[in-house]
Amino acid sequence: MEFDNSQSYYFGDIGCWAERTEVHKAASLGQVSQLQDLIQSGASVNMVAVDSITPLHEACLRGQAECVQLLLEAGAQVDARNVDGSTPLCDACSAGSLECVKLLLGHGAKANPALTSRTASPLHEACMGGNSDCVKLLIAMGACLEAYDLYYGTPLHVACVNERTDCVKVLLNAGAKVNATRLHETPLHHAAKTMRVEMIEILVEFGAYIHARDQHNRKPVDYTTPGSPSAHCLQFYETTPMSLQQLSRLAVRKKLGTTALKVLVQLDMPKLIINYLCYQ
Repeated sequence: MEFDNSQSYYFGDIGCWAERTEVHKAASLGQVSQLQDLIQSGASVNMVAVDSITPLHEACLRGQAECVQLLLEAGAQVDARNVDGSTPLCDACSAGSLECVKLLLGHGAKANPALTSRTASPLHEACMGGNSDCVKLLIAMGACLEAYDLYYGTPLHVACVNERTDCVKVLLNAGAKVNATRLHETPLHHAAKTMRVEMIEILVEFGAYIHARDQHNRKPVDYTTPGSPSAHCLQFYETTPMSLQQLSRLAVRKKLGTTALKVLVQLDMPKLIINYLCYQ
């Protein structure tokens, strides 16, 4: 049976249980003409497979933007949940498909769907996928910078773990908390583990606490290889006070707050201001 498109779709709702249908297959493979024919012949776009995946999930996971558009125009549930609680927007972000993300948000997809114990937010997924443009768009649409996942922590943790330096810059420039913790681990701990000097420098410039200790009582430098560039970088910061410029920038950012920072960037204020407050 078809879903009533006027009603919200909740985790656990099902239209009709089935094995993976022809609609699922066409959506996944990007077979636009085939999908169009199936829709015109009356095939359901909200058929739910045994794993609770809809055709829209399939299309988003593969970045099939034309199929996503067809499905949405045919009434596909934009915030449908699969068995893990992920929405099509989560899948589009995971795939790094900016076009699919735009289509979903344009059709009312929630940038902050309620998190379950088994799913991360769209912003987490975008940081895993590494598409900084997706991250920027989600933030512009109100995605929570501090959305907390029990397994991953915050989106900034995820970006650091997956070595997504561009996403780290976007998150910090938008006001993400640089010293957020998961099991006492900060993003800087993760940057140290990945041995990414540029990422370490960015985090420290935004006020990352060099001496933070995790659940194992280890500092970020303890996760680097002795004598490596990342070790030298952290050792330098441990023994060198912050510059007046850095202290001033951090003070101004703290005073302005996250909302003001977003407004400054969105309004494209004079580059002198943006360059001073943000990491380009």
